[in-house]
Amino acid sequence: MCNLKKTVLITGASRGIGKACAEIFAKRGWQVVLGYNKSESEVKQLEVSLSLKGFSVLALQADVTNQEQVKQMFIEARRVYGSIDVLVNNAGISQFRLFTDITEQEWDLMFDTHCKAAFFCTQCALEDMISNKKGSIVNVSSMWGQVGASCEVHYSASKAAIIGLTKALAKELGPSNIRVNCVAPGVIETDMMKAVSEEIKDSLCDETPLMRLGSAEEIAKAVFFLASNESSFITGQILGVNGGFVI
Repeated sequence: MCNLKKTVLITGASRGIGKACAEIFAKRGWQVVLGYNKSESEVKQLEVSLSLKGFSVLALQADVTNQEQVKQMFIEARRVYGSIDVLVNNAGISQFRLFTDITEQEWDLMFDTHCKAAFFCTQCALEDMISNKKGSIVNVSSMWGQVGASCEVHYSASKAAIIGLTKALAKELGPSNIRVNCVAPGVIETDMMKAVSEEIKDSLCDETPLMRLGSAEEIAKAVFFLASNESSFITGQILGVNGGFVI
């Protein structure tokens, strides 16, 4: 069966930036695989909501730090939709902690969730992309991966690693017509910000030239741009969507 629709697999798709990405891809006619781990009720609600609007979506559970679970997620995605055209490595966690208080387990979890997960998912996605001689990978980093954040050293370091992965992989995969880019969000109003006091939010707004926090939808638009043919001659780039916080 010939399927002319393109397919995107988004990790961490149950809420926040991942959810916004799923919505924009679906509304623009893509088949969307909603990767999630623990947020089953949220992702199922999203799946039903988009399906009722006539969009083609599929929620698949996987712990992206587990290679075997990632492989099974891709196998099921291919069974339903065929080749994966775009991968969005979005799954992430955050934690505020003094560097001297970070445990080995916390450090490992941060790097596993951001870096090892991107490694596993990208290897699986490339099984299609390399043979098809086309594809796009969009990694979600952070402006803190560019400039570092106090009391978020492990978060900043793991997000910096995603930037390095993006640049190196873009060079390696370019000859196969596969593009690899990265979005580095600024301070975005998502669930990750719930632990931040209003006072700190106000301070962050004051430090942002546009004088406000960003939205998940604004990040999703940047992700879609880098995933689509609208950015066909762009690879290995870090797109800062931060309201001017980092220039």
